[in-house]
Amino acid sequence: MWGIELRKNRTYHKKKTVVVFLCCMLMLLGLMGRMVYLMVIRSDYYAKKAEQLHERERDIKAARGRILDSKGEVLADNRAVCTISVIHSQIKEPQKVIRMLEKELGLPYETAKKRVETVSAIERVKTNVEKSVGDKIRSYGLSGVKVDEDFKRDYPYEELASKVLGFTGGDNQGIIGLEVMYEDVLQGINGKILTTTDARGVELSELGEHRTEPVSGYDLHLSLDKNIQMYAQQAAEKVMEEKQAEAVSILLMNPQNGEIYANANVPEFNLNEPFTLNTDTSQMTEKEKQDACNQMWRNRTINDTYEPGSTFKIITMAAGLSQGVVSREDRFSCPGFRVVEDRKIHCHKRTGHGAESFVEGAMNSCNPVFIEVGLRLGVDNYYRYFQQFGLLEKTGIDLPGEAGTIMHKKENIGEVELATISFGQSFQITPIQLATTVSSLINGGRRITPHFGVKVTDREGNLVKTLKYEEKTGIVTAQVSQEVRYILEKVVSEGSGKNAAIEGRTIGGKTATSQTLPRSANRYISSFLGFTPADNPQVLGICVIHNPQGIYYGGTIAAPVIKDIFLNILPYMGIEG
Repeated sequence: MWGIELRKNRTYHKKKTVVVFLCCMLMLLGLMGRMVYLMVIRSDYYAKKAEQLHERERDIKAARGRILDSKGEVLADNRAVCTISVIHSQIKEPQKVIRMLEKELGLPYETAKKRVETVSAIERVKTNVEKSVGDKIRSYGLSGVKVDEDFKRDYPYEELASKVLGFTGGDNQGIIGLEVMYEDVLQGINGKILTTTDARGVELSELGEHRTEPVSGYDLHLSLDKNIQMYAQQAAEKVMEEKQAEAVSILLMNPQNGEIYANANVPEFNLNEPFTLNTDTSQMTEKEKQDACNQMWRNRTINDTYEPGSTFKIITMAAGLSQGVVSREDRFSCPGFRVVEDRKIHCHKRTGHGAESFVEGAMNSCNPVFIEVGLRLGVDNYYRYFQQFGLLEKTGIDLPGEAGTIMHKKENIGEVELATISFGQSFQITPIQLATTVSSLINGGRRITPHFGVKVTDREGNLVKTLKYEEKTGIVTAQVSQEVRYILEKVVSEGSGKNAAIEGRTIGGKTATSQTLPRSANRYISSFLGFTPADNPQVLGICVIHNPQGIYYGGTIAAPVIKDIFLNILPYMGIEG
């Protein structure tokens, strides 16, 4: 019995040993298989991974694409600069490096010492260092000091169209204006410098470095014309000084396709020093300085709304003519005011204009005439045309931060509100919205998209992309458009806009003088919108003067500005009539 048990135990242990042996063999085979997989099949992958563990990476900045005007003049370019860095593990003479950084970069001793003693893969000391300085630092031949070439944005005309072009930050990315709007076009692809190091982080010079070359950004071509922009900016600066105004904005565009030739917003700022304020900063906190910068960078034509005043009568005129509630021959009487509900709303001529036709009412910029047209339209129709003309939507201009129209909700518009809206008060729009809407009313009824960008090319000038913009038709009929042009030509040739008239040319336009809120502050905005030739407009201009001192009527101070600009740019552009 005992022998039988002994034989059973031996058999059991033999089986157990075999099982354990087989398991061990299987595990060993599995490990060997894994090793073969890693060492043979995946060898390239893990070799690269191992290499990366001992590689140090530095960026090579790509050149940003240029911005060019309609004639190919460069408005934004790149200037070669350097980035200075130190690598702690490679520095052999720390005191020499510290003294060199102190001398060549003007760093305080303690700052330079801190950079040198910082234990990191690579410590950036200073960016945007002039290339001549970078070359001098490189000539020291000090171990652990790296000089990498970089690019800094350069604006050759400094203040020209500053609030249109915008500028870039330290990382060479756009911050405001076209620079940020077309970031995907202008930015390039950075390259890389890869250097192999040992376990201590010391570069192995015998292995050299591997480079991935950067790819430059594309060039952006604009409709903006440098010469026209210069003249518009000079005209704006002149009237701002003469009238001691707070600011002046001028916009010149093609009403047929939306191309913008010039957009001046004075005071402008130096694009090469965008954080240098054009006002006294001695008493400002840091927050106040930043707020002042943000205000300085604002493009009033795009980013700010205002009450348009009488220039908006063009919209009321087009709506009334479209709906058939008024015609050119309709007769009106202006006693100097119009009573709406319980409110007496005055005309700018308190003694009244007496009997007048609709055309004469427009020539006189008579408030009671346009109040009557607005009331004939009624709230529903007026609001419908407000929408139809695109006034409740943004224009879609290719600049960031476009402000939208501030308008009453339809249900909150009574007869008094309707009356004031009809002559351009109690709501706010942007100058670009007004210019775009009027363009659609005088070009035959096409709502165009205002824009600066025209095409994208590579550095050699090869076309990459032609930029396209939305256009809507049927805003008004061709007949209504013709009548609007006719009436506005009369406003300039015989009416309140006569200070914009030019002998030998047909010019249409409308003046405006509006108050800012609160009314008691006696702050005014004077403006004029004009276009030429009157029968086939090729150029539309708008001038907005903020808070002029002394005489503030738009027909007196704003209309002559557009006249002067037209006198100078129309021959240059080859526009007749």
